[in-house]
Amino acid sequence: MSSIWHPFTQHGLQEPIPCVVRAEGAALYTADGRRVIDAISSWWVTTHGHAHPRIAAAIRAQAERLDQMIFAGWTHEPAEEVAAGLRAIMPAALTRVFFSDSGSTSVEVALKMALGYWLARGEPRHRILVMEHGYHGDTIGAMSVGQRGVFNRAYAPLLFDVETVPYPAAGHEQATLDALERACAAGAAAFIVEPLVLGAGGMLFYSPDMLARMREICAHHGVLFIADEVMTGWGRTGTLLACEQAGVVPDILCLSKGLTGGAVPLAVTMASEPIFAAHWSTDRARMFFHSSSYTANPIACAAAAANLAIWRDEPVRVRIARLGAAQAMRLAALEGVRNKRVLGTIAAFEVGAGEVGAGEGYLADIAPRLLAAFRERDVLLRPLGDTLYVMPPYCIDDADMDFIYNAISAVIARD
Repeated sequence: MSSIWHPFTQHGLQEPIPCVVRAEGAALYTADGRRVIDAISSWWVTTHGHAHPRIAAAIRAQAERLDQMIFAGWTHEPAEEVAAGLRAIMPAALTRVFFSDSGSTSVEVALKMALGYWLARGEPRHRILVMEHGYHGDTIGAMSVGQRGVFNRAYAPLLFDVETVPYPAAGHEQATLDALERACAAGAAAFIVEPLVLGAGGMLFYSPDMLARMREICAHHGVLFIADEVMTGWGRTGTLLACEQAGVVPDILCLSKGLTGGAVPLAVTMASEPIFAAHWSTDRARMFFHSSSYTANPIACAAAAANLAIWRDEPVRVRIARLGAAQAMRLAALEGVRNKRVLGTIAAFEVGAGEVGAGEGYLADIAPRLLAAFRERDVLLRPLGDTLYVMPPYCIDDADMDFIYNAISAVIARD
């Protein structure tokens, strides 16, 4: 028996845990000889496909040159290349690049930057605004700005207070705008949001117009706008950033997951020049106090540089558009599901009867049954309760897409 304690796994259920020995493109290969289609990009990270040759080669070459070094007061070529590459394709107003290790830490960095900004200005702004059903990670700060509930109930004594605005459900958008207006007028420090798609909250979509109007309210009151594009970035919603579809440029931007093509962990928090300038001083006590041992790890930066090169040199946007069209076509033909929705490369829908009080939500009783059924059919799909979503790597072909949706149809018909 393995001694590993797996994330988001209830070991008491004794569900099988397959062993993957290699991966290529959109497929995982297990120790017992199965080929499994990775229909969720291994938790939304793999963009161009597993074991992408250019990214793998960059990792290999960098590991032989410079594997790790302190980044406090030192630098190296891969980090400089990534920073320059990001400046070239991200909004021009985001002039500063701060490296960290994961989506959660990029959010922690963003929150600390925002609070440091107001402290340096001598203004007593401390309250963080969040959106209902949001999710930003599992470290303490990231949990604090996420939805309270089963994810973090045990850790409630450690979480700081935030103010929540309602999710802009169709027909109720004005309530969101009114709540945000009131909270911003009261002098909030920052508003953090997942642009266009609330991922772990159930793949909940909202319109670019709403994102733009929320940004306008924050700008009017001088409230910093933090865009958590850890999941939505790198083409998932059909554009490089989800914010593009709303014409929005945040004050602070969080990126991870697809930053390295999903090959190795790395994150950045990009900030506008006023955020950096607030921390700039000859007084060492005003420096930005955040780091980790592996900040800007050279091997991870080499992978990110390779990812940026792929975006420059290859027709990535064409692949994204093709995948989005394939998702829309197949989802339209799918029967027996509720609330079909597609945005870019993401397709989502609800399954089951959907009766009130029937265990809907993340802990819906149907989820373990679905997970097992898809595992038996060699498809990696991980339901969010009664919400199923398909978010494959951009390299997936039509045969594998058909395989995924045929499995979904068979499982729904059986369940």
